[in-house]
Amino acid sequence: TKTPYPTLEGLLVAVRKCRACEQHLPLGPRPVLQVCETARVLIVGQAPGVRVHASGTPWADPSGERLRMWMGLNKVAFYDASQIAIIPMGYCYPGRGHGGDLAPRRECATLWLDHLLAKLPQIELTLLIGLHAQRHFLGNRRKRSLTETVKAWREFAPDYLPLPHPTPRNTPWFQRNPWFEQELLPVLRERISAL
Repeated sequence: TKTPYPTLEGLLVAVRKCRACEQHLPLGPRPVLQVCETARVLIVGQAPGVRVHASGTPWADPSGERLRMWMGLNKVAFYDASQIAIIPMGYCYPGRGHGGDLAPRRECATLWLDHLLAKLPQIELTLLIGLHAQRHFLGNRRKRSLTETVKAWREFAPDYLPLPHPTPRNTPWFQRNPWFEQELLPVLRERISAL
């Protein structure tokens, strides 16, 4: 297929220059993602928060600390783009809503996601963090709720692993669902270390 972006470098330049939804972004555009052709693990989250927007580094916040712990990785390994790609559903901070940050804007996935995924031929495991990523990648295979989708993780293996968002706001969920830490996290760490 003919692509307007023959190289990943050219594609990333275009993504980082993207201004498609500038008028809707309270802090302006600053696309945050990490992509390299050799990556074998893809992390798909929601959208950068304020801290990540400020730093320009994906998952540079308490959620990221918990995610690294889940994966059994230190910062050096986590930010090794040759191994781990990080492409959220929305690349820029979307702003605040009533219960936290707004949902990721749809423009990113519409404009860029397929082009980016086409440049990642070695991905063997995609972590789908939160409802938006699960909705996009699993479509009608996902369950009625995030909890049910995560509980059914074996149905999506080995390609996908649905996860709740690691935000501290989800602590009650982790307490209500001890099976997550007991059953799913050891499998996640095993897959990550194998890759």
